Parts: sequence; structure tokens; C-alpha cells
Amino acid sequence: MTDAPAHPRLLGPNEVRDLSERLGVSPTKKLGQNFVIDPNTVRKIVRLAGVSAGDRVIEIGPGLGSLTLGITEVGADVTAVEIDRRLAAELLQTARAMQPEVFADPDAPRLRVIHTDALDLSAEMLLAAPQPPEVLVANLPYNVSVPILMHLLELIPGLRGGLVMVQAEVGHRIAAGPGSKEYGAPSAKAAWYGDWRIAGSVSRRIFWPVPGVDSVLVGYEKRAQPRGDERERALVFELVNAAFAQRRKMLRQALQPVLGELDVAVATIEAAGIAPTARAEQLGIDEFLAIAREHLARGDVR
Repeated sequence: MTDAPAHPRLLGPNEVRDLSERLGVSPTKKLGQNFVIDPNTVRKIVRLAGVSAGDRVIEIGPGLGSLTLGITEVGADVTAVEIDRRLAAELLQTARAMQPEVFADPDAPRLRVIHTDALDLSAEMLLAAPQPPEVLVANLPYNVSVPILMHLLELIPGLRGGLVMVQAEVGHRIAAGPGSKEYGAPSAKAAWYGDWRIAGSVSRRIFWPVPGVDSVLVGYEKRAQPRGDERERALVFELVNAAFAQRRKMLRQALQPVLGELDVAVATIEAAGIAPTARAEQLGIDEFLAIAREHLARGDVR
């Protein structure tokens, strides 16, 4: 007599397709959905993210729950944000069936689901959790991955780190440094919050449907000390937007919409220790901060 096979604790190809068929759900390009169907990749993501028992994780776009179950499997708490009403409603049932221990304490379940667009997520919506999330782990919707990431970093300042799966092109932009061809506004803004790195790549074949683009894992570690206050951050991001909106122009021209007339812009940039003839891709986030602080010190903010 042989032992019965263990009940699956993570979603594989069969479970994903069965759930999709039962719910009448087809992944859509509009929502940037591609469901992960490989348990080994899920466990790799959780391991690379450094998630362990007791961690408080926020996940965006859990879909059918492939990555969610990988996070709860190691004993972490998850707040999952899902835009699709059917998927949001089903996720709790899937977790209850495959990992009942997640709900062992009915007063403090280790999985909570918020049904909303991630870009509409607010601090008030997160108050249902006993404590705020501290780690971001997500397969971000590819069509809005950067706006979601920036929204979360601003909304949850307590995020100490994380790992996100994004389109390869986007991931390399996020992790890029000054002077590289991928460096742009997302790179500079991400650097405000901490250090970013490419943590690995994933095969297209771990998704259903198979996407037409490659994907990478991007890791994040929060800075030990904030770079500046909220007023400075807002001004720095305004400078970054202006600089990269006209990245072929010198800073003395590109930053005029923020700094003012040419002579004022030149004086401010020079006082920050930066050449007015430099271009956006040459500046790191600390250089943008230096310009912002000089602008604030001069009382030029309108």
C-alpha cells in the first residue's frame, strides 16, 4: 500500500487552469495579468525576497493566489490587493482549502484581501491589518508597474525591502544608475527610497498565458535614513520630471519650468555644485536633492 500524494499547498498548472475555468476568468492584457503556474519559481521568489515567518507582506495583484500561497507557506502575513472582484473573493477560499493553518486564529488570520485598484490604495484601507506592511512582494501588472511601485513607496514609508517581478525592460530602468542608457525618471525616483538591484530572471514559461516579453526580479532595500522630508521629495520629483521630459537639453534649460528664468536657474544649479550644462542622465538623486535644497533656501518656490 502506498501513501496518498500530499495535498498541494501551492498552485501548479492544473490548479490554475481549473480555478480559471470554474471562475470564468481569463487573464487580460488590459489588467496586465499573467498567472504564475510554477511552484518552484514561487518558492524562489519568496526565498530571494528574504521573507520568513512573522513578516508582514503586501502583495499587489495576487490573481489566483500562486505567489500569495508561497508567502503564507513560510509563515508570513499577507495583505493582498486585488482589482478583480471575482479573484478577490476567491483568494480567501483557495488559501483556506490549501493552507488551512493560515486561518488557525480566526481573530488574526494571516491573509487579508483588499478589493481595489492598487493606484487607489489608501492608508485608511491598510488600517484593518494589526500592523502596517513591511515587505513588498509582487508580480506587478506589467502595464502599470512603475506607477504602482511609486505609489506604494510613498504610501507605505515603513517598507524595509521587497522583491517585484516586472517586465525586463522596466526592471532594468528601475535599477539603473546615472550615465547608463536605461537611466531615467523611474530610476532616479526609485533611488530616493533606497537601493535597487536585478535579483534574477524568470522564464516566460512559468506564466499562463505565456507573455511576449521577458521578466526580471528586482530587489529593494530601504535606506537607513530618509534622504529628505516630504517637501523636499515633492520638489525633487518635480525636478526629475522636468529634467527627463527634455533630457536632450541642458539642465539650465530643462529645469526652467521649476526653477524660473534662465539666470535664476543657472545660479541655483551652480550654487548646488552642478554644471548648468549637464544633462538629466548625468545626475544621481543626491544631485537633484542638492538643487532642490538650494531652490528652497533661496525662497524661489512659487
